[in-house]
Amino acid sequence: MKDLLTKKWAVISIAIFCAVLWGSAFPVLKIGYAEMQMAADDTMAKVVFAGIRFLMAGLILLIALMFIGRKYLRVTKRQWPFLIVFGIVQTAIQYFFFYNGLANTSGIQGAILVSSGTFFTVILAHFFYRNDRLNWQKVIGLLAGFTGIVVANWGQSWSFGFQWNGEGYMIMAALTGAIGTIMAKEMAVGIHPFALTGWQLTIGSVVMLIIGLPNLTPGAIVFTPFGWGLIIYSALLSAIAFALWYSLLKYNKAGEISIYKFMTPVSGALLSAFFVAGEVMNVMIIGALALVAAGIIAINYKPTGH
Repeated sequence: MKDLLTKKWAVISIAIFCAVLWGSAFPVLKIGYAEMQMAADDTMAKVVFAGIRFLMAGLILLIALMFIGRKYLRVTKRQWPFLIVFGIVQTAIQYFFFYNGLANTSGIQGAILVSSGTFFTVILAHFFYRNDRLNWQKVIGLLAGFTGIVVANWGQSWSFGFQWNGEGYMIMAALTGAIGTIMAKEMAVGIHPFALTGWQLTIGSVVMLIIGLPNLTPGAIVFTPFGWGLIIYSALLSAIAFALWYSLLKYNKAGEISIYKFMTPVSGALLSAFFVAGEVMNVMIIGALALVAAGIIAINYKPTGH
């Protein structure tokens, strides 16, 4: 497994696969909100929705590990405090912002805005790793990427707009995710990547459900067969993508594999335009996507021979 996760072609394939899975979450959630009749301003409905999804995803991974090898599930007393904090940060807090932010912006804009997490990761990596410092190439990439994210706010209506509970929440979700990425790389020593993901999702989702369920208004979520299908798909994509991504992080530099996350905003925007009613691609959105993708690629591009 380790050999596979360090071979260049395998790293590229797995990273792009994870990015496309994450990209598909944007149209799935937008369609899910409409299908289950959740109001855009109903915060607790989104918290419960996210909690159900991630509890299912976490349990899928933990149950799978019971069959693969129960020894991988073992967590020491010293590791539990990290896992609890990690679950709260990477699942509960990040997806509080993500789910509520996406309800107040388009799937296309959300996919582009949340890609700022890649750039936040590169900035944070500079302060944590001596072998992952910022240089002129990365700075140019960061400037291109953040310019694309700003341009995205003109993308749908050709006029700049910014809502704290929309675009602001998406950027906060990205920042929280970047912090979680560094935490996973820096502190998850001795924890199997699949176990890390399973415990993180389970702990974070339980926190969300403890907060959300007592405050959920009756009828705020209308569960339908199609809605449950979307939740199950979302749970599976989370379990698979997070587990594979943390496996890559375990054996590769955090900054280097981030290059392949350029496929998340691209696939998220394209899939949203295709599946979500009323969302269309235009010149500004295409330009924003190009800048974000170019920024991510520039940050991690290594000339032949390096």
